Amino acid sequence: MKRSPAEVLKTPKVLKASAAPNVSEAPPLSEAGNSSSSQPTVCRRRQQHLTLKRLILLLALSSATVTLLNSFYASYQVQKEQLIQHELDSNFAYATKLAATTNNFLRSAQQQLAYAAGELQYRMDDHNYLLRQADRLRLQTDSFNSVVITGADGTVLATSPNTLEIIGEKLRSEGAIEALKKQIPLISAPYISATGRLLVVISQPLFDRQGRYIGYIGGSLYLKERSILNDMLGTHYYEDGSYLYVVDKNQRLLYHPNKSRIGDVVTGNRVIRQVMSGNGGSLSVINSEGIEMLAGFAPVTISHWGIIAQRPLKATLASLNDVVAQVLYRSLPITIITFFTIWLLARMIARPLKQLADTARTMDQPQTHERLHRIRSWYFESGELKHAMEKGFSLLQQQIGQLRHAASTDPLTGVYNRRSLDIFLSQLQADHTEFTILALDIDHFKQVNDHFGHEAGDKALTSLTQKMSELSRDGDIIARTGGEEFVLVLPSTTQKQALTIAERLRISVAQMQINIVGSIKVSVGIASSRKNTYTPKQVLKQADQALYQAKHRGRNRCVVYREPSYEKSCTTEESRTSQAEHNTTEEA
Repeated sequence: MKRSPAEVLKTPKVLKASAAPNVSEAPPLSEAGNSSSSQPTVCRRRQQHLTLKRLILLLALSSATVTLLNSFYASYQVQKEQLIQHELDSNFAYATKLAATTNNFLRSAQQQLAYAAGELQYRMDDHNYLLRQADRLRLQTDSFNSVVITGADGTVLATSPNTLEIIGEKLRSEGAIEALKKQIPLISAPYISATGRLLVVISQPLFDRQGRYIGYIGGSLYLKERSILNDMLGTHYYEDGSYLYVVDKNQRLLYHPNKSRIGDVVTGNRVIRQVMSGNGGSLSVINSEGIEMLAGFAPVTISHWGIIAQRPLKATLASLNDVVAQVLYRSLPITIITFFTIWLLARMIARPLKQLADTARTMDQPQTHERLHRIRSWYFESGELKHAMEKGFSLLQQQIGQLRHAASTDPLTGVYNRRSLDIFLSQLQADHTEFTILALDIDHFKQVNDHFGHEAGDKALTSLTQKMSELSRDGDIIARTGGEEFVLVLPSTTQKQALTIAERLRISVAQMQINIVGSIKVSVGIASSRKNTYTPKQVLKQADQALYQAKHRGRNRCVVYREPSYEKSCTTEESRTSQAEHNTTEEA
């Protein structure tokens, strides 16, 4: 599809400062000056994969994640400390309660023995009575595993049960020797009895009416067999690893859920050291198996024992782990909603800036301004940036227009230069549009400069271009190709029509009056592409040859280029004849 000349170069013949050829046809800015063989410097922009959206997401999500984890961690630590302290307090309270219960039991046992001792002092010679009293003490309250009544020398007078078979024997055990020696109410240290059992003896001395020591009555508590002490302590053992144990003043185990350890001496345990000092409290310790335990301890004052109740730290915190897991599970929906909201906001914040950044890469394209205008900058910073880019784009386009105008026009006259002329002619050839070229030259222009100065010469040049613009048609192109040489391109115009236009222009120029200079004359050479038989370069050369012939034949005339050397020349009279012929043709 052919385009009209006006569509090829959408600017007036005499260009204003804001006018410029079409972008697609304008010469590259790099060619505005003298051509150079040097290649332009190519700046390679490093590809950036970290976008603003990713930065915002990274910052927001990391901040939210750190805050969330910090909240969980702080909550976990607070609850952990509270659970540990609560467990320590509970174990201390439990140990204190058991110590009080044990203390009361031992005091009650001593009272039972004291009462029996008061009854026995009158009937120490009655063997059957001694046996009955021993059975009564053992069976009445089930406080003792066995009861022994001895004489002053330690000889066994009566036992319960009678299966002990030690009546008549003299006791040599540690507990018996201590009771015989001290002759006071005692709670012995653990020892191996004559029957081979590990036991503790609670003894009460016996005195006659005169106050003479006559022996003692003792109730034993078996440590490795079923006893009221084991029943009282053993029922508090739990499946989660919690347990309690009892030590005496020598740090020997009196009770332990692991019966094989009963009787062992425990050293290096600071909880035992504390309770043996008569102190009660709670501590976090590592047991003999390397397990961290939360221990509460309390002393049994009457016997100088210590009761320690402890629970593994892991078991204590097991419930906390369940609580944290439930909290995480229940907070998961809100967390997902929060992260989605962060993503959505990050996208909304980054979107206008990304669009502005994408637009900034196409600032040299005409449609950029429209794309920039469509960007929704919904917050202050992006709005200011958009406004600045719009302003910068307008200035850039204005400067580009000015540069293109400067690169495509003659600075003195404002008409196209040779470069723009070549572009226009190439486009006419591409569109298969026939055209005619008028090559003009001011006669004796050097004399104008010599007589009146260059300023007057410039005035003559601008006056000529104004006259050419007045007489040319829409779509015609005026270009300055040399000092006083001009070209007028007439698209879709025959040689005959071009000759008429040339004559009208020559006569009008001759009739002009220019300040200082007066009048000037022009010579015109005319050549046509003749249905694209010739290239633009050839047509320009032919028009220049015709102009040379016009100069050679006396100037102030028009000459049409003919093949091979036929030329049509016209003086002033010839011009009138040509004009008449032209009018006749137009009327026909």
